[in-house]
Amino acid sequence: MPSSPSFPLRLGTRRSPLAMAQAEEARARLCKAHGWAEDAVEIVPVTASGDKIQDRPLAEIGGKALWTKELDQWLMAGEIDFAVHSAKDVETWRPLELTIAAVLEREDVRDVLVGVASLAALAPGSRIGTSAPRRAAQVLHLRPDCEVVSFRGNVATRLGKLAAGEADATLLALAGLNRLGQGHVGTPLSLEGWLPAPGQGAIAIECRAEDAQTAALLAAIDHADSHATLMAERDLLAALGGNCHSAIGVHSRVEGNGIVMRAAIYTLDGAEKVEREATFPASDRDGPKRLAGELLAGASPALAAAFDPP
Repeated sequence: MPSSPSFPLRLGTRRSPLAMAQAEEARARLCKAHGWAEDAVEIVPVTASGDKIQDRPLAEIGGKALWTKELDQWLMAGEIDFAVHSAKDVETWRPLELTIAAVLEREDVRDVLVGVASLAALAPGSRIGTSAPRRAAQVLHLRPDCEVVSFRGNVATRLGKLAAGEADATLLALAGLNRLGQGHVGTPLSLEGWLPAPGQGAIAIECRAEDAQTAALLAAIDHADSHATLMAERDLLAALGGNCHSAIGVHSRVEGNGIVMRAAIYTLDGAEKVEREATFPASDRDGPKRLAGELLAGASPALAAAFDPP
């Protein structure tokens, strides 16, 4: 491991409250692992394009790249040494110049329902606020009598919209709430009946692929099981050819030397769902590809049309 990094190391992050909390967590873990003072890592915030545009669904304005492009530019230009991301917000295909060098231990991956105790308790015709195709499709699959209305913004913004009566309920990631100290908000949804997003609950840390020194330093805070499940879920996305308009839910867990992955794809209106489960060695990068093939093989032409496998 490199013994003399150039201090301070510069950690890039989005400026949102949750992103800043994730950056603080990454800095604390890295400094503790190496016995550094906190000022050995400087947090460098950027306002991402996705944070500037709040009135339209992400899929309509450029997709997940709007969360990463500014940080990617800074990283490739050498203005920061590494960057922290919510893994579920990182697009499937990344620049070859960058690599995910570390994944912090994964938080609770479940979604939380806010505004009502359960989906069953929603009155007919209730409005559920979300801009995520996965959440919208699962709501409509389970409660086709309800209506989905567009909700974007950070946690505080969405809770404010709910309080203002713009919807009767909304859905948030429990991991984000926990990291913001708001884990008491809402009711967690069981993984048996509600699948999270690929990468949900994971913090991914990227550096330049050629920067062996920084990669070696970050290896000290890499959580092997979390890294393995994240990469498997990203492999599933790549094999499906999913995009910001695709409704995909997945839950992965490590058992022994293998990964158990359960995944589902939906039409956007929730009318059709295909769900499959697979177990494969953690080292088998083709395991998710085989599962993707099973999902698409079980899909109708209408559902399959939402995907573009390589």
